[in-house]
Amino acid sequence: MNFMKSIGVAALGLATAAILSSAAAKADPLPYPNKVVTLVTHSSPGGGSDVFLREMTKYLGKYIGATFIVENVQGGSGAKAMARVATAPADGSVFYATTPTYIYTSLMSKPQNTYKDMDPLVNIFADSEVIYTRTDGPFKSLKDVIDHAKKERGRWGAANPASLERQAAEQLKKAAGVTPAIVTHEGGGDMMLNVLNGTLDIGIGEIQELRSQLDAGKITLLATFNPERITEKPDVPTVKESGFDVSLVKFRGLAGPKGIPEATTAIWDEAVKKLLEDPDYKKAYTEEVLVPQFIAHKDYPAFIDNFGSTTEAFLKSTGAIK
Repeated sequence: MNFMKSIGVAALGLATAAILSSAAAKADPLPYPNKVVTLVTHSSPGGGSDVFLREMTKYLGKYIGATFIVENVQGGSGAKAMARVATAPADGSVFYATTPTYIYTSLMSKPQNTYKDMDPLVNIFADSEVIYTRTDGPFKSLKDVIDHAKKERGRWGAANPASLERQAAEQLKKAAGVTPAIVTHEGGGDMMLNVLNGTLDIGIGEIQELRSQLDAGKITLLATFNPERITEKPDVPTVKESGFDVSLVKFRGLAGPKGIPEATTAIWDEAVKKLLEDPDYKKAYTEEVLVPQFIAHKDYPAFIDNFGSTTEAFLKSTGAIK
């Protein structure tokens, strides 16, 4: 009888432990000072930042106790979106999707509100820039594209004039000694359509905004601007391997108005670390070839300042700005 009682107690203990473990695995999201948080992007629907934000918000609510909405504020190569965020209340209710674009726009266009008028919150990913073309088109390699540009000039697609994609195109032009027309777009969706219909020879963008057409076999990747080949796409050569000394990587994070409370930034630091370990989200972002690059709030401003000063020096060396 005592033996059976012991078994019962042990079983009860194991069941209790399992319940507690399950509860811990499904811990409540961190309390947050706002019920609704708006994540702003300069990208049009279907563009890189838009896709990044919308995918992330599917999982973010598990770790932060708020409802997240994505707001597309287009115009001025990101100037309108920056103004929207820089002038918003610094209460954690509005953030901007940071990429190199907001630094290029600040330096080249000198808008009323620049990246220096916002508080870098946290960095989340590094993103791969790729060169792509339509699969049924005439170009089977980056060399084919460059050879065509030498004979008939050609037309290349990039995002807005102050984007990293545009700078990548300009650097590739210089390295290859060609002068194709660079056609800029507010978002990756419009550019992809122009590649598919043959208006553009190539487009420069991110895999996440190309995913549907890539999976359908309608788009082919010709090269990546990454310093190394993309792990998930080992057959895609780097631009440097293809003979042109250009390499770039895009960061993806968030920034808010100046003066965000430390208690709020601490919530984001903790939540983003958990978010990146979420198995479902990890599967999703790995498929989009996003590489986790967590930079906490205390370190992110220095990262952005360094990127800004380095970019400014480069733009001055090329004569793009004085």
